[in-house]
Amino acid sequence: MAESPRGSAEQLEDGPRNSTAASIGFAREVGALVRNGRARRGVSRRQLAQESGISERYLAQIESGQGNPSIIVLKTIAEAMEMALAELLPLGGARDAALHRVIDLAARLPAPDLAGIAEMLERRLQGPVNERAQRIALIGLRGAGKSTLGRMLAQEIGFPFVELNSVIEQEYGASVSMLIELSGVKTFRRHERACLEKVIAENDKAVIATAGGIVSNRETYTLLLRRTHSVWVTAQPQEHMQRVMEQGDFRPMAENREAMNDLVAILAARGADYAKAQMRLDTSGRRVEDSFEELRKLVAPLLRHPEARGRSPSLEG
Repeated sequence: MAESPRGSAEQLEDGPRNSTAASIGFAREVGALVRNGRARRGVSRRQLAQESGISERYLAQIESGQGNPSIIVLKTIAEAMEMALAELLPLGGARDAALHRVIDLAARLPAPDLAGIAEMLERRLQGPVNERAQRIALIGLRGAGKSTLGRMLAQEIGFPFVELNSVIEQEYGASVSMLIELSGVKTFRRHERACLEKVIAENDKAVIATAGGIVSNRETYTLLLRRTHSVWVTAQPQEHMQRVMEQGDFRPMAENREAMNDLVAILAARGADYAKAQMRLDTSGRRVEDSFEELRKLVAPLLRHPEARGRSPSLEG
């Protein structure tokens, strides 16, 4: 019989009783996918429990591979994190048939050909240069320096500086933290998508600082990659943590004794998504002025690109 979303006490304490090694391994893979999905979104276990209606304790059991969740439970978790159910099933399970076909065909190609296929997919994902106009988006986890460097760059080149979270707050009349608390992460992500569309529609030229979790919504992040020149601003975990604490903002690690471990997990889970950006700027151990100088050099060729619309400002000298 399928478990309830909260699971029975016996299941929570002992896990499935008559599992084979294969099913135990499968449960652990599912748990890892749930944990990774949560980390990518920067959502605490408590927040996921509130969004899904599944107890925090049972979520911990699932993530450890001991919860034995039913397909209904996994569907509930996936919906709470705005993921497809298939994303919480290990490859070889009920993954999308088209994805299986792509993987199967790619596996038959010689290694040298795979790089070309990957580049083609990346170009398809990011779109042509002229779609991005002269919009520059800074992505990455909080504390990397996106807002500081973004303001400096916007002032240098005479572009508007747009902090996406501020647009959300202006449009919906509430702080981001209040919006999430009252309406949930899913609602916030919908507002984030709508505000990004608005910023793109209204600005051919802009420097945009995004929230670290924008990569967690596939459609929103794909839109960002297609319609902006993207720069991943990153730093070592210790520097992220220190800068966030200096700002007086400890989300999403609030009320979490394992703050640094969570931060490292979030960085690891989102790394592949952040790496889809066109460029990467590491601010670790560097003065703001030095990081800004490198950012200027990174974006200068993009702004001079002949396909970029509008007159390109000079970043030389």
